[in-house]
Amino acid sequence: MRDYGSPGGTRRSPRDGLRVVLAEDSVLLRDGLTALLTRFGHEVVAAVGDARALLTAVADHTPDIVVTDVRMPPAFQDEGLHAAVRLRTDRPGLPVLVLSQYVQRAYAAELLDSGDGTGVGYLLKDRVGQVEQFVDALTEVASGGTVVDPEVVRQLLRRRRDPLARLTPREREVLALVAEGRSNGAIARTLVVSEAAVGKHIGGILTKLDLPPADDTHRRVLAVLAYLRS
Repeated sequence: MRDYGSPGGTRRSPRDGLRVVLAEDSVLLRDGLTALLTRFGHEVVAAVGDARALLTAVADHTPDIVVTDVRMPPAFQDEGLHAAVRLRTDRPGLPVLVLSQYVQRAYAAELLDSGDGTGVGYLLKDRVGQVEQFVDALTEVASGGTVVDPEVVRQLLRRRRDPLARLTPREREVLALVAEGRSNGAIARTLVVSEAAVGKHIGGILTKLDLPPADDTHRRVLAVLAYLRS
């Protein structure tokens, strides 16, 4: 048995049955996953519907593995995935299997890089319908393996090829206006934000495009060239 970073936290062999904390906002899917996991000899020690309850359940139950959805209340964006990254940061050895209807690339990359890169999985929800494949993925992650949906791999590779994939939608919008030759003041008026906010966005763009300050280059021009190439 291996401690995953919380007082008294241990992990059993998947063959003995796993203690699972499940986070899924859909009651129907949550109950279905609970029944499925129970049928295969695992114990769902907590089944919750939001990210805050997920964090509490892990602290209370020290499970062998966490299974979580990406989108959860209150905003239904990436709360579950953000919670998974936080759990992996606080408890590096805690196995986490994320389920999603889509690929949230920024946090997916951060999740897969968390801890030492083991005991982590990211599957699209279509895989849940392939019952044996899903259960195999669960036990693989609980054993310290890494399981990643092929579509997640494709999108992460595409992200690495396209430097603009690192930018937020607002940063892309700002960069598009920079490419039109607009000043910070003009961009601020167009987006109805302060010039300070525009400056902050541009700083973020230059950082994410790996354009550090240099005496012999104009970073805004290089950022525009990256935008045009993309």
